[in-house]
Amino acid sequence: MVRILVTDDHAVLRSGLRLLLEREVDFEVVGEATTAEEAIDFMSGGGADLVLLDIEMPGMGGLAGTEQLRSRHPGLGIVVLSMHGEADDVRRAFAAGASGYVLKTAADEQLVQAVRAVAAGDRYLHPALGAVLAQPDVPRGPVDTLSPREREVLRLLALGYTNQEIAGMLVVSVRTVESHRAHVMTKLSAGSRAAMVRHALAAGLMADERDGARP
Repeated sequence: MVRILVTDDHAVLRSGLRLLLEREVDFEVVGEATTAEEAIDFMSGGGADLVLLDIEMPGMGGLAGTEQLRSRHPGLGIVVLSMHGEADDVRRAFAAGASGYVLKTAADEQLVQAVRAVAAGDRYLHPALGAVLAQPDVPRGPVDTLSPREREVLRLLALGYTNQEIAGMLVVSVRTVESHRAHVMTKLSAGSRAAMVRHALAAGLMADERDGARP
């Protein structure tokens, strides 16, 4: 029996994943967590063989959570779920210690395959991402290290929108926006909104929208 901890900040997705996984006779969902911090706390009791982990969550986020879980539980299976299939996102997830990477758009059977492979001690990569990883690395600027959602939050912040307004525009919680903002500032080493605006301008994120920026 593979004991699984499902970690995602969306209750509907957690419920769907639980139903999907528990259709398999040898899978058991032993717990749910809404943040990486909760997953780490749960695993302090060693209650799961495998953690299914969303890459973008409030708090420390999935990548930092993966690093912490791998450091504390070297034999733990970790399958990352993500909306993003960029090569850099995949490489960073595996570098952090993930054993599997599955897109949230994957078919049900692909997620089941990922869990089975990782539980058996193997690695799993969503089939559609093989060609992405085969592409050569190219020099990247600081903004290119951000996830698509982080880039969008940076663009809206640079245009002058508040956290509350961005939350409404992206249909997420203010807490989630604050988490993305903190990640952006850390990745860009930006200590202020002005510094973030400079990065957004340099990356061309505002090229077509400067007239709509707020003072």
